[in-house]
Amino acid sequence: MKNKIHKYDFLIVGAGLIGSIAALALCKNKFKVLVIDKKKKIPVDERTLAVNANSKDFLSNLGIWASLKSKPQPINKIIIKDYINESPLIFENSSEAMGNVILNSEMLKIVREKLENLKILKTNIDLNPNILLPNENIIINKENYIFKKIIISVGKNNNLNLNHKSIKFDQGHNSFVGFFEHDKDHQNYAYEIFNPYGPLAVLPSPSNNKKKSTFIYSTKNEISSRQIQSLIKKKFKQSHGQLYFEKSMYKFPITPHLRKNNKDFIYLGDSLKSIHPVAGQGWNLGIKDIQKLIMMSRTYPLSYKDFNSIYYSNRIFESTLYFSFTSILNYLYENKNPINTKIIKVGYSSLSNFQLLRDLFIKQAMGRTNLI
Repeated sequence: MKNKIHKYDFLIVGAGLIGSIAALALCKNKFKVLVIDKKKKIPVDERTLAVNANSKDFLSNLGIWASLKSKPQPINKIIIKDYINESPLIFENSSEAMGNVILNSEMLKIVREKLENLKILKTNIDLNPNILLPNENIIINKENYIFKKIIISVGKNNNLNLNHKSIKFDQGHNSFVGFFEHDKDHQNYAYEIFNPYGPLAVLPSPSNNKKKSTFIYSTKNEISSRQIQSLIKKKFKQSHGQLYFEKSMYKFPITPHLRKNNKDFIYLGDSLKSIHPVAGQGWNLGIKDIQKLIMMSRTYPLSYKDFNSIYYSNRIFESTLYFSFTSILNYLYENKNPINTKIIKVGYSSLSNFQLLRDLFIKQAMGRTNLI
């Protein structure tokens, strides 16, 4: 029929990792979903993902985790050091790994293939954002659609020119990402080292011999690849042995933001918030966004007038806490003075001496606690 209207429960704008995983989760819960993306080709992303225990369980239930061919590297210990305190903070969990490191590009390829097999993905769709409204006719490839809910999951880079209001905290930071091989076994340890000019994280990278790692160095200073390599060699030669860096190093701008509420849309992942990578939890918060959406869809009808507001209120609370924590933490370390040093030492000492705080830190890192 020429004027047939296709009726769906959800339209998801953006076929990145979070948008695609959300679509698979909603389909599993018997919702009718369509995903659109401006680009047909899967973007090349050489980064890794630190997947916490909660996110791994979620991906396993969707049948995604078992599809990984490269070997995920478990994180069995987290070691935190800085230039102020003498002793490191060490966190372990005896019952299960605190997280796993996987390849971003492999995960995206898997979820996109699943969308294509379900025939719910349309690419090369360049829509005027002004026509995106729930329960209104939307024309996609000359066909008419009506969606009860519209989900925005276009990541940090707003490739649809959606001028939705947000609170930004851009301090001009960039993250530098790369890989290196080494002589010694990484022992599945993850490191976070707070340097005067920015934090350095080193994580075990998927490999067969446990002799490959990935790094993320964040700073607002101009710095060369050679200087970053020199810093890593200085910090990790004793634990990792001789280091051999891959030629490619990738630079990404860090633009922390919190999206303001819009009654017409549901925001997921980096479209809702973007936090500094120092905590390593940005992507895992996106999985929590999806989990909250699924829980709400089981509790309320999609027609419920406060559906979007309840979702937003819940997710923006935890997002704001992480946004504030990471921003303040970076400020304290980058602006050394007696007051900031005292605050850092008190926090460091509390995590060292109080087991309750340590246990809470571990559970939060694993995604095993809910802040609301």
